[in-house]
Amino acid sequence: MFKGIVVCVLGMMSVVAGSAQATIHVKSPDSSGTSTLQDPTASAAIQDYLQAWEGFRSAMAQNRADLLDSEFIGTAKDKLTATIKQQEALGIRSAYQAKSHNIQIVFYSRDGLSLELIDDVDYDVQLLIHDRQSATKNVRARYVVVMTPTETKWRVRVFQAVPE
Repeated sequence: MFKGIVVCVLGMMSVVAGSAQATIHVKSPDSSGTSTLQDPTASAAIQDYLQAWEGFRSAMAQNRADLLDSEFIGTAKDKLTATIKQQEALGIRSAYQAKSHNIQIVFYSRDGLSLELIDDVDYDVQLLIHDRQSATKNVRARYVVVMTPTETKWRVRVFQAVPE
């Protein structure tokens, strides 16, 4: 179980990462306290999470909260929308470029209605003030992510970064 997901995720990264490809590592799920997670479910959740990361990246770079609509719901969407509004009011944009994702699913609910993953991400964030580059910083952060299934895909409900 769970062997094919790394190949699937790596194969789709050229679509998600844009021009520069991030390195993706997917660890086997932590089986303590979780129900059995089937390969297709795990693969879909990881793929949808990486698409959410791309939606987040685009929304922050363009200050367009509507780009979050198909990937984020609940608290995650509310917080990111508020951040975008603050950026826009200050004349700031943030350009994120992921270098690597180290993902592990740590919880899958017995009813199949939530999944938690941890992503140790290494990325660069470039701050643009009034469309002029101000600074670029490399960040390593651990994202705690809770996802919920919807009609056709997994959507991010909690998206919380904890700097290392």
